[in-house]
Amino acid sequence: MSNAPGTVTAPAGLDFALQQDSSLRVTWRGRELFRYVYRPRESQVESPRPYLHPIRTIGGRLVTIYRPHDHVWHKGLSLALSNAGPDNFWGGPTYLRALGGYAQLPNNGSQRHERFEVLNAGDSSLRCVQRLRWLAQDGREVFTERRGLSVTVLPHRSAWRLDFATDLRNTGGEAVEIGSPQTEGREGAAYSGLFWRGPRSFSGGVVRVPDATGADDLNNARAPWLAFVGRHDGDGSASTVLFVDDGANPTHPTSWFVRSEAYAVVCPAVFSQQVYTLSSGDELQLRYGVVIADGDLDTAACAELAAS
Repeated sequence: MSNAPGTVTAPAGLDFALQQDSSLRVTWRGRELFRYVYRPRESQVESPRPYLHPIRTIGGRLVTIYRPHDHVWHKGLSLALSNAGPDNFWGGPTYLRALGGYAQLPNNGSQRHERFEVLNAGDSSLRCVQRLRWLAQDGREVFTERRGLSVTVLPHRSAWRLDFATDLRNTGGEAVEIGSPQTEGREGAAYSGLFWRGPRSFSGGVVRVPDATGADDLNNARAPWLAFVGRHDGDGSASTVLFVDDGANPTHPTSWFVRSEAYAVVCPAVFSQQVYTLSSGDELQLRYGVVIADGDLDTAACAELAAS
């Protein structure tokens, strides 16, 4: 398949298009699955970074939100680090123990798209490999990244799967301690890493892990996978977003940062209990699966998809 701008049609109905040198649009049988905005245009204070929004189920149901007024730096599904040494690649204020809380500092970094190394589609799958630079607000290069996005359509399950892979290399010349507000002393706020924000109608949704079903009470639970079931305005139908932690990830099975009651968010919280020191020249590898499914999947169905 060509990676030139324009639409490339795959035999079984999986298409993609590069649009205005800023986003990758992926469709299944003419219906949009997601847009990956790889050249964001948000302000520096929001820590501009690539993100997936909108994300939809095969049935067309929206399962993300973009720039909600309460946290404008939340953008669909993205990789964001809240505490990376002195830098904030999350957006907005930084939580620091030394300050006793949050403060808006001149430390909001950005992720810059360099190029696509691979971009092609098969019968029912797509593979994308991207190169990025992570720059501090003052222009310092902190990390380089090789990021992989792979899409597999599972029409017999009314679902599709995104496999997200990052190889993050410290190129800044000094060790970087990667943490979260929780490692800085704010208990229960272990967000930092791959982060999803669901639509407002998902507030009050159901959270499942292999041995429990709940909501905010499962924040900080440790499990190999976590599923969020939300409902849509209009007809009240349900969708399930399932997150799977790869067995090779640090601290597997991961702790999870999850919220349901106020708003729907999920983050595999690899930096929840202690900071991760990434030495100069070393690489941090993280792998996750994200399954987007129509319907309210029970624990058995989630476990089956997580294992596939």
